[in-house]
Parts: sequence; structure tokens; C-alpha cells
Amino acid sequence: MTQEERHQIRELIRQEVVLATGCTEPGAVALCVAKARETLGGMPDKVDILLSKNVFKNAMGVGIPGTGMIGLPIAVAMAVTAGDSRRQLEVLTLPEDKVEEAKQWLDAHSDAVGIGVKETDDKLYIECTCHKGDSYAKAVISKRHVNFVLIEKNGETLLDAQGCVDKSNDDCKGKSLADCLTARMVYDYAATAPIEELEFIKETVTYNHAASEEGLHGYGLNVGRILMENADGDIVHTVVARTVAASDARMDGCTLPIYSNSGSGNQGIACTLPIYEYGKAKGCSDESIVRALIMSHLTSIYIKRGIGRLSALCGLVNASIGVASGMVYLHGGGFEQVCYAIKNMINTVAGMVCDGAKPSCALKMSTGLYSAFVSTELACQNRVVDASDGLSERDIDSSIHNLGRLGHDGMNQTDDMVLDIMTHKQM
Repeated sequence: MTQEERHQIRELIRQEVVLATGCTEPGAVALCVAKARETLGGMPDKVDILLSKNVFKNAMGVGIPGTGMIGLPIAVAMAVTAGDSRRQLEVLTLPEDKVEEAKQWLDAHSDAVGIGVKETDDKLYIECTCHKGDSYAKAVISKRHVNFVLIEKNGETLLDAQGCVDKSNDDCKGKSLADCLTARMVYDYAATAPIEELEFIKETVTYNHAASEEGLHGYGLNVGRILMENADGDIVHTVVARTVAASDARMDGCTLPIYSNSGSGNQGIACTLPIYEYGKAKGCSDESIVRALIMSHLTSIYIKRGIGRLSALCGLVNASIGVASGMVYLHGGGFEQVCYAIKNMINTVAGMVCDGAKPSCALKMSTGLYSAFVSTELACQNRVVDASDGLSERDIDSSIHNLGRLGHDGMNQTDDMVLDIMTHKQM
């Protein structure tokens, strides 16, 4: 692998593994609101928001950092009163006095915030229009959580990138190396790149471990804390408990930032903490842990690019597959065993449905992680699902492509059904 190829992959990881505060969908909505309000140049009288179904689903029931509240209205109020679009997915990190100011604004302007679903094929779409008298400003985010494609004020277009087409599922002609990853490239990069080029990934441990420690004090369903109380020294149980504790905290409104993966904080948590905690518990070298972390994060990124940024397929599917690949590396397995683990995982967790971001996401994380441990053990004993089973094929990249097709195309009707259930259920 050449230095330029390594550089492109490293930049891909840096682009996809970034700090975020709280759930990334409300964060992205708040980012869009902040940009529209800044463009307007003053406090709006009215805020209208249109969201794709996937964004709406992931934002309606999750805790908003530092507020003790769930859902979009308070996130919108925080962006209106104190949002700074330069902070991107950390836009919801505010001091207590600013949070209180946002709550007061929302109390006085509850009828001024309109939130609806936009019919669009774009699974990640956020449109915010801020009005003040006869003036208005509009901002649109599409494809990625921080990707502005339109900014407009009073009929004047300040930015228009809507013609840019996402070709992530096309062939590789004319595309960068990062758009044409293979499982072999992921393995070779993690296993052979100079260690000094990979050590940036250790920063994910610092932040995500802090969220884990906070989560063990008790958030959400207390999944992490309860599992830890019953771990009784078992390494696997302890690793899962420490990992899901970070999800408990994040999804229940903890204000600590964490490193996300592919636009998801839970995916970033899952790709990081099991590798670190297990590696330390087993006495693995720092270099092995760093390389396994890269393997975990990059495998998840590779798989997620086929599924799409948002999907009816839970993001913990690709993240837990990344964990399994990293675990195999910690066990001393080679590329063949990594492929075995990935195939085993595809045939285990492929059907896990995303029913919105919420405090109980820690339960799905635990399911994915326990499956990762089982798949790893089998792979290290050279046991793998047969090519005739389910989504798996003999070729590893074809197997991953099949999972991507399921998540990107095959579950579109599932999205509609989940949203209908969530918006009409009795509580």
C-alpha cells in the first residue's frame, strides 16, 4: 500500500470519526437551525423544519444534552438562542444558563416551531427556514450530518450544492481510493501502516471512556450499570457493560462529547470501547490495540458506505461487525479469520431494525457486542457460515455488498412502517 493510498484512508477515518454531543440527528437539526438563524441575522419569529423520515425517526424520542428533555423542540430552541454552526455536531454543548434561556424561549414560542416530514428519496435531509417579519433564511443539510447543500436568504442563493450527486454505490471509475475500499485493503491498512500514522485513533478512547464512566452512575435503563453489578469478574460481561454504559449516558442527555463513527455516536462507542477494554483486560500491547481500533472503525465505515448514512437497518449492525474484526486481530487472527468473523456476523445481526434513537439503544448495542464475541470465537477456530447460508457468499466483499443492498434498498418499506407505528402508538 502506497503512502498516498494510506493518506486517503487515514483522511477518510478522520472525516468519519468525529466528536459529537448527544444524538447526531438532533445535533444535525440544531446545526441546520443555527446556520439558518445566523443567515437571517436576528432572532426568528417562526422556525419551520422539514425532515426525511429517517432523521425524524431518530430525533423524536432521544434525550437532548443537559436539558432533561427529549425530542426536537428543545434542540431547536437551543440552536435559535445560542447555537453556533462552527461547532458542527457539538452545537448542543451549552452551559446551564444558555440551556435555561432556551427553555424559556421555547415556553414563549412553542407555537412558533413547526416540524414536519418531507417526502424525499434522500434518507438524510434537513431543511430549516427561519422567518422574521417579511424576511427569511433557509438552510438545507443533505447526505451527511454536516453537509450544507443550500443556503438562501430572501430569494438570494448564497450556497447551492444540490446538484452534487452521491455516487457511493456506483462503480469506482473516477473515484478516490476511499470510495472503493475492500476488506483486504481495510485489513492491510490496519495491520501494516506505520503505527505513528494510526495513533490518532487513541483520542477516541479518551472521550468515549469518560462517557462510559459517567454512564455507570446510572442513565436511561441503567443497562451498563446493571450488567456491571452482575459481571462477577467475567471479561466479556464487563466489556459489554462498560461499553453500553456510554450509550446509556449519551442517549439519555449526557453532556459529554463522544467520538462518533459514520455520523453515529453509538457506532463510535461500539467501535472503540470493546476493543480497548478487552485488549487491556487480556494484556494486549498498545500497538495491537491501536491497530485493532483502526480495524474496527474502518471496517464499520466500509460496511456503512454500502448501507447508507441512515437506514432501517440499525447502525449497530455494521459497528458490531467492526468490533468482531478488531477482536479477531487482538486474538492474533489473520485476514482469513477476519473474513470468517464478518461473515458470521452478517448471518447473525443482519435483521436488526432501527426503530429510532432512544435511551434503550444500549440494549441493541449489547446484542451486537455479545454476537461479536461469539463470532470471533468461532472465527478463531476457523469456523464460518457456509457460502450457501443466508446473505453470505464465498467472496467477503460480495457478502458485505449483500448486507448493503439489504440496508440501502431492501428495507425502505420497513422505514415507513416503523415511522407509522412510532407516530401513532399510544403512550
